[in-house]
Amino acid sequence: MHFNKRKYFIAVLVGLAMGIALVTGGILAYNSVYPEVTARAGVEGGEQANSTPAVLPASIPETVDQVSDAVVYLETTVENSNTSDPFFNDPFFRYFFGDSFSFRTTPKVSRGIGSGFIINPEGYIITNEHVIDNAKEVSVTVKGFEEPFKATVVGKDFNLDLAVLKINSSKKLPHIELGNSDNMRVGEWVIAIGNPYRLDHTVTVGVISAKGRPITIPDQSTGKERVYKNLIQTDAAINPGNSGGPLISLDGKVIGINTAINAQAQGIGFAIPINTAKEVLDELIKSGSVTRPYIGVALQDMTKDLAEYFELKDPNGAIIADVVSGSPAEKAGLMRGDVILKINDDVIKNSNDVSEIIGKTKINEKLVMVVLRNGQSRFVTVVVEKRPE
Repeated sequence: MHFNKRKYFIAVLVGLAMGIALVTGGILAYNSVYPEVTARAGVEGGEQANSTPAVLPASIPETVDQVSDAVVYLETTVENSNTSDPFFNDPFFRYFFGDSFSFRTTPKVSRGIGSGFIINPEGYIITNEHVIDNAKEVSVTVKGFEEPFKATVVGKDFNLDLAVLKINSSKKLPHIELGNSDNMRVGEWVIAIGNPYRLDHTVTVGVISAKGRPITIPDQSTGKERVYKNLIQTDAAINPGNSGGPLISLDGKVIGINTAINAQAQGIGFAIPINTAKEVLDELIKSGSVTRPYIGVALQDMTKDLAEYFELKDPNGAIIADVVSGSPAEKAGLMRGDVILKINDDVIKNSNDVSEIIGKTKINEKLVMVVLRNGQSRFVTVVVEKRPE
């Protein structure tokens, strides 16, 4: 048989072309069916694959390096406490964990711990009021400084659970910028830095789980209740000792003040929105307290049954359940059983409407109310006064 070199060479070329086509087609088909596997293989092989996002934002370490020094450790000396354990002095710890712990009791002096953060080079510090409540002395440890500072309590407010401290230093103090908590969205990453169980500058991360959470917590040290109407919920780990520390956005700004945890669940912590603190910060620094407008009434929401009793078409309005003796309301002639229908030009739908309007009114300003009494509407003018301490 005669061997034809030319035909043999052509056959080899055709075979190679078919083989390349089969291999290429198989790869393309595999990539179309399993694109995520191919993308992952590219990442593992050192190639960049845009379809695989990072698990955590890469900016977290940089943000922590930027702001961590401004977070401070607080230690308080409290007289006439029931326990010597610093964590148990935190009312939120006691509330959520109960009284089942047996600690050594001391009748005279105990110590408490907490966190805070420096907000300007002058040495002003924001923390929780419950962290420094009843404290005889407050010691502040700042990272990079050998000796703790003795702090002065500049101002505090029980209702908002806020306190402002002041330390003095000849050296430059680190500080952190305040952000805008209203702009934060549910699902955004946040960073908590604090001193849980004396483990200073502990960093935890999570997301904003919810906004506007209302919580009421009994304060055993005062017998009062702390009523929070607008807390940020986060799953960043918060523990005793974190109270007063900052909740930080990825751009390195404080958007909340870590305040409470629910130990009966996992990943549920709460922070006071920083915008709440910003509204009263100047007043706390200048006067030491927050002045609140007051008229002296206890209110009850209108219901359908009560609306029928008062012969109202709609269940709108706020019923005055009680009037404080000597209050602006009593001076104006408001009585128990009156129904507030309007204040100035605002229609009142419920008791919260009344509280919000009074809260935005300045001391000595007048509120013109339309109230229903004995089936008849009448005008009543109330002069707002400062809430008594």
